Amino acid sequence: MALEPLKDGIRSNVRIDFYGNVHKRLRGTDADKRYATEVAVLKVLEERGCPYVPRLLEEHPEELYFVSTNCGKLADQISKTRSDQLFAKLEREYGIRHLDAEPRNITYSDKLGCFCIIDFELAEILPPPPGLVSPAI
Repeated sequence: MALEPLKDGIRSNVRIDFYGNVHKRLRGTDADKRYATEVAVLKVLEERGCPYVPRLLEEHPEELYFVSTNCGKLADQISKTRSDQLFAKLEREYGIRHLDAEPRNITYSDKLGCFCIIDFELAEILPPPPGLVSPAI
Protein backbone atom coordinates (compact mmCIF):
# COMPACT_ATOMS: atom_id res chain seq x y z
CA MET A 1 0.00 0.00 0.00
CA ALA A 2 1.51 3.33 -1.03
CA LEU A 3 1.91 5.87 1.71
CA GLU A 4 1.77 9.61 1.10
CA PRO A 5 4.75 11.34 2.76
CA LEU A 6 3.74 13.96 5.31
CA LYS A 7 6.93 14.63 7.25
CA ASP A 8 10.42 13.22 6.89
CA GLY A 9 12.57 14.80 9.57
CA ILE A 10 15.45 14.01 11.87
CA ARG A 11 13.15 12.82 14.67
CA SER A 12 10.43 11.02 12.73
CA ASN A 13 9.02 9.89 9.43
CA VAL A 14 5.26 10.38 9.10
CA ARG A 15 3.12 9.10 6.24
CA ILE A 16 -0.60 8.82 5.50
CA ASP A 17 -2.03 5.60 4.06
CA PHE A 18 -4.85 5.12 1.56
CA TYR A 19 -7.38 4.98 4.42
CA GLY A 20 -6.14 8.23 5.94
CA ASN A 21 -4.36 6.61 8.90
CA VAL A 22 -1.10 8.10 10.14
CA HIS A 23 2.04 5.92 10.16
CA LYS A 24 4.78 7.34 12.39
CA ARG A 25 8.30 5.92 12.76
CA LEU A 26 10.50 7.57 15.35
CA ARG A 27 14.25 7.88 14.94
CA GLY A 28 17.16 9.93 16.20
CA THR A 29 18.07 10.88 19.74
CA ASP A 30 16.04 9.08 22.42
CA ALA A 31 13.69 7.62 19.79
CA ASP A 32 12.86 4.69 22.08
CA LYS A 33 11.87 7.00 24.95
CA ARG A 34 9.89 9.34 22.69
CA TYR A 35 8.07 6.34 21.17
CA ALA A 36 7.20 4.96 24.62
CA THR A 37 5.99 8.39 25.77
CA GLU A 38 3.79 9.01 22.74
CA VAL A 39 2.17 5.56 22.87
CA ALA A 40 1.57 5.83 26.64
CA VAL A 41 0.07 9.32 26.31
CA LEU A 42 -2.25 8.27 23.47
CA LYS A 43 -3.47 5.32 25.56
CA VAL A 44 -4.13 7.55 28.60
CA LEU A 45 -5.95 10.13 26.47
CA GLU A 46 -8.19 7.40 25.06
CA GLU A 47 -8.86 6.01 28.57
CA ARG A 48 -9.71 9.52 29.76
CA GLY A 49 -12.05 10.09 26.83
CA CYS A 50 -10.31 12.96 25.05
CA PRO A 51 -12.06 13.33 21.67
CA TYR A 52 -9.62 15.66 19.90
CA VAL A 53 -6.43 13.59 19.72
CA PRO A 54 -5.33 10.65 17.55
CA ARG A 55 -6.42 7.13 18.49
CA LEU A 56 -3.73 4.47 18.57
CA LEU A 57 -4.50 1.69 16.07
CA GLU A 58 -1.28 -0.37 15.97
CA GLU A 59 1.92 -0.55 18.01
CA HIS A 60 5.27 -1.89 16.78
CA PRO A 61 7.73 -1.09 19.61
CA GLU A 62 10.56 -3.17 18.15
CA GLU A 63 10.45 -0.86 15.11
CA LEU A 64 9.59 2.36 17.04
CA TYR A 65 6.59 2.60 14.73
CA PHE A 66 2.86 3.05 15.32
CA VAL A 67 -0.32 3.74 13.37
CA SER A 68 -2.98 6.17 14.57
CA THR A 69 -6.10 7.84 13.32
CA ASN A 70 -5.81 11.07 11.39
CA CYS A 71 -6.70 14.39 13.01
CA GLY A 72 -6.98 16.49 9.87
CA LYS A 73 -4.67 19.08 8.39
CA LEU A 74 -2.20 21.34 10.14
CA ALA A 75 -3.94 24.49 11.39
CA ASP A 76 -1.27 26.77 10.00
CA GLN A 77 -3.35 29.92 10.55
CA ILE A 78 -3.93 29.36 14.28
CA SER A 79 -2.57 32.01 16.62
CA LYS A 80 -0.15 31.24 19.44
CA THR A 81 -2.76 32.57 21.89
CA ARG A 82 -5.42 30.16 20.62
CA SER A 83 -3.04 27.19 20.56
CA ASP A 84 -1.95 28.00 24.13
CA GLN A 85 -5.64 27.87 25.14
CA LEU A 86 -6.02 24.42 23.55
CA PHE A 87 -2.94 23.02 25.31
CA ALA A 88 -4.12 24.49 28.64
CA LYS A 89 -7.53 22.86 28.13
CA LEU A 90 -5.86 19.49 27.45
CA GLU A 91 -3.93 19.75 30.71
CA ARG A 92 -6.86 21.06 32.75
CA GLU A 93 -9.47 18.60 31.46
CA TYR A 94 -7.41 15.46 30.70
CA GLY A 95 -4.23 15.71 32.77
CA ILE A 96 -1.73 15.71 29.90
CA ARG A 97 0.95 18.39 29.72
CA HIS A 98 2.27 18.75 26.15
CA LEU A 99 5.94 19.67 26.42
CA ASP A 100 6.09 20.92 22.82
CA ALA A 101 3.04 23.16 23.05
CA GLU A 102 3.48 24.97 19.75
CA PRO A 103 0.96 25.84 17.01
CA ARG A 104 2.65 23.30 14.68
CA ASN A 105 1.11 20.56 16.87
CA ILE A 106 -2.45 21.75 16.28
CA THR A 107 -4.57 20.40 13.42
CA TYR A 108 -8.11 20.99 12.29
CA SER A 109 -10.35 18.02 11.60
CA ASP A 110 -13.24 18.64 9.22
CA LYS A 111 -14.56 15.22 10.24
CA LEU A 112 -14.64 16.13 13.95
CA GLY A 113 -15.34 19.83 13.36
CA CYS A 114 -12.72 20.98 15.85
CA PHE A 115 -9.08 21.71 16.50
CA CYS A 116 -7.02 18.68 17.53
CA ILE A 117 -3.67 18.19 19.25
CA ILE A 118 -0.99 15.87 17.87
CA ASP A 119 2.64 14.77 18.44
CA PHE A 120 2.92 13.59 22.03
CA GLU A 121 6.57 12.45 21.89
CA LEU A 122 7.32 15.15 24.45
CA ALA A 123 4.52 15.10 27.00
CA GLU A 124 3.85 14.38 30.65
CA ILE A 125 1.04 12.28 32.08
CA LEU A 126 -0.38 13.99 35.17
CA PRO A 127 -2.88 12.55 37.63
CA PRO A 128 -6.45 12.59 36.29
CA PRO A 129 -8.09 15.95 36.96
CA PRO A 130 -10.70 16.05 39.74
CA GLY A 131 -14.13 15.19 38.38
CA LEU A 132 -12.84 13.46 35.24
CA VAL A 133 -15.22 10.65 34.39
CA SER A 134 -13.63 8.25 31.93
CA PRO A 135 -16.03 6.62 29.49
CA ALA A 136 -16.70 2.92 29.85
CA ILE A 137 -14.59 1.10 27.29
